[in-house]
Amino acid sequence: MLDLRFADLPGLWQHVTFPIAQLTEDKFQEGFGFDGSSIRGWQAISESDMLIVPDPNTAMMDPFTDVPTLVMITDIADPITKQHYERDPRWIATKAEQYLKYSGIGDIAYFGAEAEFFTTTVSITSTPRKAAGTPAARRTTSATGPVTRKAISPFLRPTTTKTSAPKWSPPCRSADSRSSATTTRLPAADKGRSIKNTIRSSMPPTT
Repeated sequence: MLDLRFADLPGLWQHVTFPIAQLTEDKFQEGFGFDGSSIRGWQAISESDMLIVPDPNTAMMDPFTDVPTLVMITDIADPITKQHYERDPRWIATKAEQYLKYSGIGDIAYFGAEAEFFTTTVSITSTPRKAAGTPAARRTTSATGPVTRKAISPFLRPTTTKTSAPKWSPPCRSADSRSSATTTRLPAADKGRSIKNTIRSSMPPTT
């Protein structure tokens, strides 16, 4: 089986499964068709046809399925223009990484989920009550997090997600603005405000 996965806007995993025989070399360019209206916040029913394009660099075998299943993370594209879908979180993250390099703020962006959980030891003991009735249960909880973290730390290792996408193109500016932008270095606070204004000005007007 072939399981193609992507994230929606709230950040939940979505997936579409196909018979492995449908995976041919041209699918890495043409993609698979799927219903984009079934993903919340994406397309309307009247324009639901979309493409899901697998990234071969993310291929892995699912270790939990009974049937051998090849898993790949995908990009979402428009079926007519073949351009990246603007509401695809993976494309949004790719553009953010490209802008990071273009602006000179940093060279590498790390994206990942925060693996957070709590480990406790709970013991329940019964104590006699003064009045008639059943004994009252006393619950005591002790945290074992530090011990557990020490035990699992040797097995943790850093991971990096690399993306391959077209370079981000800056908004068009006049020759004067380009020359001034290359010769003037803004303080950190002013640069942050400038980036926010640039992003805000490039967004479509709201109705």
